[in-house]
Amino acid sequence: MWVKWNPNPAGRNVGDCSVRAISKALSVDWEAAYAMLVASAFFMADMPSSDAVSGAVLRRHGFKRKNIPDTCPDCYTIADFCKDNPHGVFVVGTGGHVATVIDGDVYDSWNSLNEIAVYAWYKPDTV
Repeated sequence: MWVKWNPNPAGRNVGDCSVRAISKALSVDWEAAYAMLVASAFFMADMPSSDAVSGAVLRRHGFKRKNIPDTCPDCYTIADFCKDNPHGVFVVGTGGHVATVIDGDVYDSWNSLNEIAVYAWYKPDTV
């Protein structure tokens, strides 16, 4: 199920999906998530929205990464991921977007259920 969720303090919905996803997955406000990403990006000489930067932040908070099996690379959606993962905290990547899945629900500012899931970060103690 999609749960509309946008913690952006200005209500914006463009270019900050990694901030929103980190915010929800780590239970921090948008500003704290943004600061974590910017600090990591600075030290990594990368952009705050890059997969490497968001991955570094999640890894520091105990998350582990798993790739989605490539058995159906064009048909396994975030909705499928939600059905297959009814328990736990995940940040699911599509290659161009990230969203947080908690206990089978996707939290995002728009309905991203039909996006193709490529990888997921998961919090081991929640699965």
